[in-house]
Amino acid sequence: MNVEWRPAAGPGSERPPVAVLFHGRGATEQSLLPLAASFPERFAVALPRGPIGLDSGGYTWFENRGLGRPLGPSLRGSVDGMHAWLDELDPAKFDLTHVIAGGFSAGMLFGAAMLLDRPGRFSAGILLSGTFPWEITEIVPTAGRLSGKLVFHAHGDFDEVIPLDLVARSEKYLLEESGATVQHRRYPIAHEISAQEQTDVLAWLETLPR
Repeated sequence: MNVEWRPAAGPGSERPPVAVLFHGRGATEQSLLPLAASFPERFAVALPRGPIGLDSGGYTWFENRGLGRPLGPSLRGSVDGMHAWLDELDPAKFDLTHVIAGGFSAGMLFGAAMLLDRPGRFSAGILLSGTFPWEITEIVPTAGRLSGKLVFHAHGDFDEVIPLDLVARSEKYLLEESGATVQHRRYPIAHEISAQEQTDVLAWLETLPR
């Protein structure tokens, strides 16, 4: 698997917590370098590349039948592959009791799927400008599934890339049904990650238990 790292630095960097950030459809791991750079230095940030190359360029995490609507078997296969990679991380080198799954757009859907599939593996999530997986049987958002998880969730007021019904359904699930403790933000932006959003993610990260 192609993975770019922003290594931890400074105090606590000997065995750092890990954040894994998933890029959007048609992008690469490079697209999330600005977000990774905004993380506190005590985090090791992994930027994996989606396993499916697109004819139009870039990569994605799953085949779909429309934006925000994954094909279940494809999503299942990529989730299993990502868990297998995480299984190989050395607990002597990383604090695997504090692992964050995060992503933007299709990467949010994939990060949400990772959280739903094995919530015990993750302490928190950063879910930006996307949706949860719906209308498939392989990975299903259920009531209380993210109980005890800390989640930063954000979306742009002018973002119409992901179907708005899926966005609304995901927000309702997160805030009312998931069981997670959610910091929810809306920004006056389109389908992007703003500088203010990065600042707010940093501030939220600083509140997480160590």
